Amino acid sequence: MAPDTPHPQITYFEELKRKGIHLSSLWMVVAIILIPDWRITAAIFAVLLVITLLFEHAYACNWPVMAPMYGFFFRKMLRKPPAPGAWIVSGGAYVLAAALLVVILYAPLAAAGALAVMLTGDAAAALVGRRFGRHKAPNNKSYEGVAAFIIVGAVALSILFAATGAAGKFYFAGYLALFPAAAAELFEKQLRLDDNFSIPLIVGLALQLAFLL
Repeated sequence: MAPDTPHPQITYFEELKRKGIHLSSLWMVVAIILIPDWRITAAIFAVLLVITLLFEHAYACNWPVMAPMYGFFFRKMLRKPPAPGAWIVSGGAYVLAAALLVVILYAPLAAAGALAVMLTGDAAAALVGRRFGRHKAPNNKSYEGVAAFIIVGAVALSILFAATGAAGKFYFAGYLALFPAAAAELFEKQLRLDDNFSIPLIVGLALQLAFLL
């Protein structure tokens, strides 16, 4: 649910590229389902998280080789230019941190569902909110973005659960979790917690609790 007006430092085309990267991370959902040992999946996510943070810091510090490489791919997509020497923590780092945490905390189906909602719902909300948002929601976001998050998140869960043969209780828990997850994105500023991190924790918890029903 991105702001309806274009961000002064990022064009809609760059937003498309950002969300394209977001959606490409759906490989993590597949990995969680197909890799039988969660420790292997967690190790993969942990290594990628460290590499991401290292490259982001290298860019802010203008390290040779690493900084130009990072800048070539991601400079135009950064919403805020980094202060010299600062450690950038991008949305990508939060995605990997959330992936690592949900794999450790939750069962594979719950972890996969949590990431599926965040990756698809967040992308839909940002793109729909910026292009079609007309009705103002809190924090300069739009209710069109809220609706896009819930609808696309529900579709993503439905596909995942149908593919894995999940019981009906997971559909119920997942759909219900979409509303607090949408609220976490809508009020990200007040929560002071990146929505790439908060959404998977919320959805994953709801799906994990479904195992107890």
